[in-house]
Amino acid sequence: MLDTYIERIRAAHDSHTPLIIEGGGSKTFYGNADEGEVLATRTLNGIVDYEPKELVLTARAGTPLADIEALLAEQNQMLAFEPPHFGECPHPNPLPGGEGANVTPETIHATLGGCIAAGLSGPRRPYAGAARDFVLGVRMIDGTGQPLRFGGQVIKNVAGYDVSRLMVGALGTLGLLTEVSLKVLPKPAAETTLQFELGEADAIHKMNQWAGQPLPLSATSWHAGLLTVRLSGAASAVHAAQTKLGGEALKDDAAFWQRLRDQATPFFGKRPLWRLAVKPTAPPLNLGDAQWIEWGGAVRWMASDRPAATLREMAKTAGGHATLFRGDTPADGAFAPLAPALLTLHRNLKQRFDPNGIFNHGRLYPEF
Repeated sequence: MLDTYIERIRAAHDSHTPLIIEGGGSKTFYGNADEGEVLATRTLNGIVDYEPKELVLTARAGTPLADIEALLAEQNQMLAFEPPHFGECPHPNPLPGGEGANVTPETIHATLGGCIAAGLSGPRRPYAGAARDFVLGVRMIDGTGQPLRFGGQVIKNVAGYDVSRLMVGALGTLGLLTEVSLKVLPKPAAETTLQFELGEADAIHKMNQWAGQPLPLSATSWHAGLLTVRLSGAASAVHAAQTKLGGEALKDDAAFWQRLRDQATPFFGKRPLWRLAVKPTAPPLNLGDAQWIEWGGAVRWMASDRPAATLREMAKTAGGHATLFRGDTPADGAFAPLAPALLTLHRNLKQRFDPNGIFNHGRLYPEF
């Protein structure tokens, strides 16, 4: 199976032909535009190893997230970083090597490789950890067609670059992921969601106040005057926290958090959509634009037509940075420009893993 990919990557390296790595295509909107031939990973499919007692799962990069989550659910386990799926998408592209060129377009779901390459985490992220915190090891093919392996299936200290986690959020610019090993966690014994009618400033204050207390928080959200808080853990702890906080219990709360995870609400369909990562305690931005706040105040989603420079400066003042999540890419790119030292580091890593720049060129930063 890997031979087809290795041969194609080596040919692309020799001819300097750009390749666009794509799994289910559910995140093609994310990042800067890139050009090239699509290198589909859908044939890299299947669970390689799963040890429920060890809380470790290894799967090929093209494996649908839905399949992985279904398997984990059978053992009452989960991907704790709650990766977004972003729904289904019709996919007309043929498979590697010309296979399937005349097949009818199929419905493709988010894949494990795309999840790790994008490095996106859902509502549980500030309370359970980010995607990179759960990556134990990867197998990949670099830009010269060389198969590589980093990390393993156990947690251990790493000297120098932890390359397996370096691949998280690299958007495929460093290599083609072929296999990923992840730490998984048991599902919480109990969960409930509470809602409170609060203004933005009061909601930010409450989210930070509660984060400093021994409460089983697992997700927070504020939008249009409504603060929504999820509690997860032992039944006794969840019940005690619910009694302390009050609020109104939300029915069908699992559907609410899934819609938020997958941005399946009208708010997230707005263009342009910006993601401002700031200090959780940052006060309201008061721009007058529609907002959705997550992660205890640390993420401010904003539907705004304001200039990129204005939003980036505001995010910087609030202790963070701004990313264009959906919409027409600004002149300086979707992601906040890097400081010179970081730009040099990124460029050196790209040169080491993909010397001819064939993988997802310009997707992360226009320079490479």
